Formats: sequence, structure tokens, C-alpha cells
Amino acid sequence: MSSESKSKPPVEAPKLPARLTELPGPIGLRDEDSVRDARIAGVAIEGQEASRVSFERVSFEGVTFRDNDLARLELTDVVFDRCDLSNARFGGANIHRAEFRGCKLMGLDLSDAMLRNVRFLECQGEYVNLRFADLKQVLFEDCFLRRADFYTAKLQSVLLRRVDLDGAQLAGTKLDGIDLSDCDFNTLAVEAEDLRGCIISRGQASVFANLFGLVLKE
Repeated sequence: MSSESKSKPPVEAPKLPARLTELPGPIGLRDEDSVRDARIAGVAIEGQEASRVSFERVSFEGVTFRDNDLARLELTDVVFDRCDLSNARFGGANIHRAEFRGCKLMGLDLSDAMLRNVRFLECQGEYVNLRFADLKQVLFEDCFLRRADFYTAKLQSVLLRRVDLDGAQLAGTKLDGIDLSDCDFNTLAVEAEDLRGCIISRGQASVFANLFGLVLKE
């Protein structure tokens, strides 16, 4: 997020066709299943295990997606609207042009995932796991990400608007050009060498001083 304007985040929206086929439940998933051009609403897809499942041009509305283990998941042009993905495991996922609106993401595992043009809007994401993930052109807006794990994540063109990051793990994550001034936190796990070029507010300076044992003199 080097020099992009806050009013114009460089994040492409999902591209969905005007008409989608209604896909009723129950829905079972197997390795390498592919779902395309579908609307899935008000069903539960829980506790399933499969690898390399792909969803392309799919709208999920009010879907319970908890506790699924979907390694190497592929999401392209997908919207999750008011869905519950708590404790789902999407390690190594490839997510391109996706939007999460008003979703529960507590404990969601996106470790080693690649995210391109992804929006998280008004989501509850406490303990979300983005360890070693690669994020480019990603927007977090009005999100609750307390104790989220970004350990050694790669952040490029990542925008954080009104995000609660208290207790987040950012060690090993280069924050050059990342603007934290609109975020709320009392403590972060972060390494001094990774803060070079990070943008913070004057009010946050005391937080970082406390983190590193510094004393601010009035």
C-alpha cells in the first residue's frame, strides 16, 4: 500500500454474471470438485474435508461454512455475504477477486494462502491465521482482527481502514508503506526492523514506545 489513495483502494471487485444457478443443499465436496456460476444460500456446508476444490463466479449468502478442511482451495470471483467460516482450514488457498461481507471468520486458517484483489468488509476475524500468506491488493475495512496472525506474511498494496488489530502477530512481516494510522490497538507483536517505513498516527507513537521500552518526553 505504498502511495495509493485511501479513497480509491486498488482492489478489483468480483465479477459475477447477471444470472446464477440456484444450488440447493445439502452440498458434499470431494477432491478437485468444481462449482461455477452458482448462488448458494442459507445452507450448511460443515466439517468436510477435500483438496483442490474450486469455486468460480459463486455467491454464498448466509451459508455456514464452519470447520471445513479444504486444502489448496481455489476461489475466483466469489462473494461471501453474511457467512460463517469460523475455524475453517483453507491452507494454501488461491483467492482472486473475492469479497467477504459481514462474515464471521474467527480462527479461519489462511496460512500460506495467496490473496489477490480481496475485500474484507465488516468481518469478525479474531484469531484469523494469515501466517506466511501473500497478500496483494487487499482491503480490510471495519474489521475486528484481534489476535490475528500475520507472522512473516507478505503485504503489498494492503489497505487497513478502521481495523481493530489489538494483539495481532506481525513479527517477521515487512510493514514498509503499510498505513496503520486508522487501526486500533494497545499492543502488537512486531519486530523493530520490520517497522521501517510503516505509517502510524501521532497517538500511536506512545504505543510503539511502550512496546520497545522507550520513554516519550513531553
